[in-house]
Amino acid sequence: MIEIVFLVEDDPDGGYIASALGQPIFTQADDMETLPVMIPDAVHCHFHGEEKSPKIIRYST
Repeated sequence: MIEIVFLVEDDPDGGYIASALGQPIFTQADDMETLPVMIPDAVHCHFHGEEKSPKIIRYST
């Protein structure tokens, strides 16, 4: 996989939820400044290794 795209939505409880399109990867953050840190962390945890991880991570609101 070369690229992964996340859809960012408002969390009804406050903050934001990011969901990967086509992959069961989800994360959340209290603010938009924290989200770019949380998304790569979620991708790394899902793929368990850099050689399998996508090289490009994008997110869209």
